Amino acid sequence: MRSLSLKLTLAFLLVGVIGIALVTVVVRLQTQKEFDQFVLDKYQTDLVEELRDYYQNNGNWDDIQAILVRTPDNRHAGSNWAPVTLLDAERIVIYGGIRHQTGEEVPKRVGDQSVPIEIDGETVGWVIFENFREVNPNLPESPESVFLRNMNRAILYGALGAVVLALLLAALLGRTIARPVQELTEATQIIAQGDLGHQVPVRTQDEIGRLAESFNQMSADLAESVQQRRQMTADIAHDLRTPLSVIMGYTESLSDGKFKGSPDIYRIMHKETQHLNRLIDDLRTLSLADAGELPLTRRLVAPHELLGRIAEAHQVQTQQKNISLTVEAAEDLPLINVDPDRMVQVLGNLVNNAFRFTPEGGEIELTAVSTPLAANEPAPTRILFRVTDNGPGIAPEDLPHIFNRFYKGDSSRQHSSESGLGLAIARSIVEAHGGQIEAASNPGKGTMFTITLPITS
Repeated sequence: MRSLSLKLTLAFLLVGVIGIALVTVVVRLQTQKEFDQFVLDKYQTDLVEELRDYYQNNGNWDDIQAILVRTPDNRHAGSNWAPVTLLDAERIVIYGGIRHQTGEEVPKRVGDQSVPIEIDGETVGWVIFENFREVNPNLPESPESVFLRNMNRAILYGALGAVVLALLLAALLGRTIARPVQELTEATQIIAQGDLGHQVPVRTQDEIGRLAESFNQMSADLAESVQQRRQMTADIAHDLRTPLSVIMGYTESLSDGKFKGSPDIYRIMHKETQHLNRLIDDLRTLSLADAGELPLTRRLVAPHELLGRIAEAHQVQTQQKNISLTVEAAEDLPLINVDPDRMVQVLGNLVNNAFRFTPEGGEIELTAVSTPLAANEPAPTRILFRVTDNGPGIAPEDLPHIFNRFYKGDSSRQHSSESGLGLAIARSIVEAHGGQIEAASNPGKGTMFTITLPITS
């Protein structure tokens, strides 16, 4: 049995049938018991009242058989003896029915199970009731018996109808549960065959629906990841080919004697070699970060010292481009436990980007502040580094993708010597420190990068 739908249908049906059977049996037995008791109690009450009236009217028990020769199911069936024994006041059998003989003295232990017949507070006789069906099982049916039989038949028909309904509901529920599971199974087979990004319909909002949503997200992420990997491979090949082509062109020309060696040629070849080496280092850094093996030499560092190193390293650029570079960071800010060289690499990359896109006479601000993680925390728990410029900003459609590898959304960067890995490396290094990096930009007014790092407790 390999069909989940069939298994679920049979499971639901089995549970339904067992429940219906138990209810049917319990209801039938209880109805039979209570109805029999009701009929018997009514018969006993009526008979005792008739016997009391008979004795009160006659003063003795003579010819009492005229009253007793009937049954609780057939009140005047002359061919049947009543399932009772009548005793006089001295416990002598007056009417013995089936179990006792007339004139027999009944022991007190048996008489104690009898019902007294009293007149004006005086006991004039006793009645012992017996199971009339055991005494004579062939009694004709009474209206009460017909009613009880019809009731049992109605219970049986109701149980059969409930079983049929349970079967229909079980089939419906089994299909409802099994169908999305089958679709997920088929979707995994489709993905296994290479059709990445395949989606399944989300039919419900329960656990299976959430499973389908998670599968769709996983499938989409997998397709995007493969696409990014292919694009990254193509970008790497392109970025490696550019400096190699330059180097190969000059080396071939030098070896063929077309060019003579000169400082300018050697400088160009050296520059392309540096670019090639930088690209290889960037790729290695990203691969280590992806594997969680990026080496970090942590130590306690003051935030203002990191920003001071950045400002000092870019003094020449500020003069050459006539750009104002300011640092705002209090010296009493809490220390952070980071790899200072890696963090200088991140901040330096952000500042280099700011220099590249900030026009002459512009401003770049480096700030560091402390802030609590939540409003109800009494002490600061994070340090926020911000690199702000007043350049042209980043287009809204490019902003969500700037940390992607090899992404060059701005047309001015399409033909630059940058590899497009700088911000991806910056994010990897920050996340390796347990922090976050994000960007906000107002086109035409500038961009602000914010790095959030935890404070060492």
